[in-house]
Amino acid sequence: MARSDLLHRYGAPPTLEDMEGMAREALSAIPGELRRFVENVSIHVEDFPDEETMEEMDLESHFDILGLYRGVELTRQSVLGQPEDLDRIYLYRRPILDYWCESEEDLTRVVRHVLIHEIGHHFGLSDDDMDRLEQQG
Repeated sequence: MARSDLLHRYGAPPTLEDMEGMAREALSAIPGELRRFVENVSIHVEDFPDEETMEEMDLESHFDILGLYRGVELTRQSVLGQPEDLDRIYLYRRPILDYWCESEEDLTRVVRHVLIHEIGHHFGLSDDDMDRLEQQG
């Protein structure tokens, strides 16, 4: 959806709920054989990363990160082990909107890219692996 279509549709920048809807749509478009591995991964949209994340990631600005995967990568999970916490993907609305305005890319495409990138972390893929996969599809 083009930026002008989004602004017409929303009349304002998309809300947290709007972006959650975009993320759900992007997730539903992932092939089923991959989607079944992320069924238990929860997706959260927040305006910005919290202070703990800022410190942990050594970020200079709240705008330095678009998304974050938190959890145990599939490559490191034990069949016998109990998860300590749910695997989560965080999308940060304000940095995504800032990137969207600067890049003039389609917002739904940006949200999809960030979501796929973070799902790639769940699978233990490197950034280069994810870039190659995204170029193929």
